[in-house]
Amino acid sequence: MKALILVGGFGTRLRPLTLSVPKPLVDFANKPMILHQIEALKAIGVNEVVLAINYQPEVMLNFLKDFEAKLGIKITCSQETEPLGTAGPLALARDKLIDDSGKPFFVLNSDVISEYPLKEMIEFHKSHGGEASIMVTKVDEPSKYGVVVMEETTGQVDKFVEKPKLFVGNKINAGIYLLNPSVLDRIELRPTSIEKEVFPKIAAEKKLYAMVLLGFWMDIGQPRDYVSGLRLYLDSLRKNNSSKLASGPHILGNVIVDETAKIGDGCLIGPDVAIGPGCIVESGVRLSCCTVMRGVRIKKHACISSSIIGWHSTVGQWARVENMTILGEDVHVGDEIYSNGGVVLPHKEIKSSIPNPEIVM
Repeated sequence: MKALILVGGFGTRLRPLTLSVPKPLVDFANKPMILHQIEALKAIGVNEVVLAINYQPEVMLNFLKDFEAKLGIKITCSQETEPLGTAGPLALARDKLIDDSGKPFFVLNSDVISEYPLKEMIEFHKSHGGEASIMVTKVDEPSKYGVVVMEETTGQVDKFVEKPKLFVGNKINAGIYLLNPSVLDRIELRPTSIEKEVFPKIAAEKKLYAMVLLGFWMDIGQPRDYVSGLRLYLDSLRKNNSSKLASGPHILGNVIVDETAKIGDGCLIGPDVAIGPGCIVESGVRLSCCTVMRGVRIKKHACISSSIIGWHSTVGQWARVENMTILGEDVHVGDEIYSNGGVVLPHKEIKSSIPNPEIVM
């Protein structure tokens, strides 16, 4: 089987992290976002993944070369010269997706993190005999999204309602699809939306079916959702009794710590923290609801909450970093500095406090 991952553009919502690497290579729970998806696809027998991309394809490919061999899966790029939306890239990659087998192929949105019940999705797709299957997830506030109106028992999709003012349902498109090759005949090579143009036509012919995604789901394409997504991901590890979770007297709740990270005495870490490879956390540090990426040093008695600390950055002694502060790569926060929601671009030294949320160039 094959799969297409919609990698897309510049990842502006996750800047300053995406100023250093393309968005799918930003670490999430100690490995690049896109690797969570590629591993899930490999696990159910997908042997070729096509990345639909219009930004820095060589960076992506060079990085993923190592994983091709490690995972035993073929990874290729289909490069757009202009943004083609969410359906155009399928037309562009047509020759890579179609072979003589006639098997359906997966399409995934690269920002989505979930438990990826792809095996169940294949069974569901076979059982209904339609042309396309989409995964949907239940949300509390459907008015912010495009809602999928469906027949509850069979899963047959009736229609899509964009940002409904009145309640029509609480299931939204989860960005994971399984499509028959015939769907490609419906897509022209131009900027076009699969959600707004392609799926409604298939639904009108009663050939589109939706499967409700159980377990967690999050689009982690922006910082607040990234931090929430980490909580849900770690929670899911806990439910599955994963050995990846750290334990010990200094750990509170769900935490993952890379085996090469060093943690000093008297720290309190958690809940919902990821500490990456080669990090040094000195004594008396307090971490909660945050991601600390590869090679970061956090000095004595610093306190970090609800923030993302980018690669190879330093947080000084007794510093306090909170409220969705995002440090890009190689940012150095001085001793006793306070950051309240500062968004700091790479290679910067912070010598004075950031009392209110602002972007620091």
